[in-house]
Amino acid sequence: MNQWMYQGQQIDKLPEGCEAFVYIITNKKNDKKYIGKKLAKFKVTKPPLKGKKNKRKSTKESDWQTYWGSSDNLKQDVATHGEDNFTREILHVCSSRGIASYLEAQEQFERKVLLTDEYYNGIINVRIGGSTILKESLKHLL
Repeated sequence: MNQWMYQGQQIDKLPEGCEAFVYIITNKKNDKKYIGKKLAKFKVTKPPLKGKKNKRKSTKESDWQTYWGSSDNLKQDVATHGEDNFTREILHVCSSRGIASYLEAQEQFERKVLLTDEYYNGIINVRIGGSTILKESLKHLL
């Protein structure tokens, strides 16, 4: 299985406090890349226990270890050429979904992913709400 790299090291566990991460996947054959973000955990809601009224809420680890992005063209190339012909690298570990969304969009715009054929990205889709937490977190990141 093709492992994720973070800060030059292969990882099989995400750092503590990681809610999401921004990544780059590179095709070794033609150097074509994909920039995206992945949630580390999903919120799970279960029905209430018998006799109770409140739903049970918890989190569950996402499928990040086997994830290959949301681009159909990228997934097709992975299927055609094999996972060993691609590298997966985590660029930013994020403590919130908002920070991940912001950093993903920033990476995509700075790299001009829509203006070149060097990227699989075909869309930049982002919704970010400004908040004190976002501003404070990004202040020391940027």
